[in-house]
Amino acid sequence: MAVITEVKIFEKPIEAFKAIAKEILKLTQNSRQLRFDIALSGGNSPKGLFEEISSNYADLIPWERIHFWWGDERCVSPKSDESNYKMTHDYLLANISITKENIHRIKGEENPSDETVRYANEIKNNVVFRGENPVFDLIILGLGDDGHTASIFPNQLELLKYENICALAQHPNTGQNRITITGNVINNANRVFFLVSGENKAMRVSEIMNDDDSAKLLPAYYISPKNGELIWFLDKKAASKI
Repeated sequence: MAVITEVKIFEKPIEAFKAIAKEILKLTQNSRQLRFDIALSGGNSPKGLFEEISSNYADLIPWERIHFWWGDERCVSPKSDESNYKMTHDYLLANISITKENIHRIKGEENPSDETVRYANEIKNNVVFRGENPVFDLIILGLGDDGHTASIFPNQLELLKYENICALAQHPNTGQNRITITGNVINNANRVFFLVSGENKAMRVSEIMNDDDSAKLLPAYYISPKNGELIWFLDKKAASKI
């Protein structure tokens, strides 16, 4: 299983949001690093984090140093309520002073196969490499109640070792197309933060933390940065079965 660098458990989700916001502030205020590449998660969990940053850190974080990317995106319009970009825009980007050049969205409205290649090339042309893969300074991940992370689902475990930076994925139930960064990219990051809340995630968290055989079917089980740190930020409900 992934070597768990650190697990932080909080009474309420807001406390986890505050902790991650403080970590981002600390990391990005390092004046020796002029650029900081962050790949963001979609789903519902980051909304509270983005609200926390917008409310309390909008004037503190050096946005000119930060470049935002996305770990995955649904193949929908950026105006769709299903769009990870739209959620980030509404809860974070619209509330901070960041130039459009620093925002690198996956264009979910474009042809999925073409966009998978285009986004991979944009990453190649902007993010530094370590070995054969780009190095994100921070990747924020969520955990689905089926154990998926980014858009790497249990029925597509091969994407964990896929040689390309990005891949086309399909939701196993709806068949919806998604574009995702792949496992080799995630595991090449300097830092990976899992943000997980809710009792519906508790069983998957328990399986991963306890190295159960069933966890080997879960994509999140295999996230283990080779040269970086891994921190799980859990609320009490998500950690209730550890």
